[in-house]
Amino acid sequence: MQLNESGEIIRKCWLKIPQYFPHVVIDEYIIMPNHIHGIIFIMENVGAQNFVPLQMKQNKFQNIIPHSIGSILHGFKIGATKWFRQNTDKKTNWQRNYHEHVIQNED
Repeated sequence: MQLNESGEIIRKCWLKIPQYFPHVVIDEYIIMPNHIHGIIFIMENVGAQNFVPLQMKQNKFQNIIPHSIGSILHGFKIGATKWFRQNTDKKTNWQRNYHEHVIQNED
């Protein structure tokens, strides 16, 4: 994949994650035309978090557990969106939430 300017900005934001979350190690990742895949190692126990569907939520914002995958991806999306809004005419639109798979072992 040859990244355009937008892809390069996303790559830079992705690689900065450990600067803001020192308990995280970024492993393999790939930036696709409309999404990103990545492996993130969280080096401390932060607990799990289940999200309530939108139609069942009582209040507007969900509580995000600090240092969790939710807070990491939230910060990544905020950083990328802020850069795009300040430096381009592009308005990034992220999907709500994310898809996660826990890697238990090499297999």
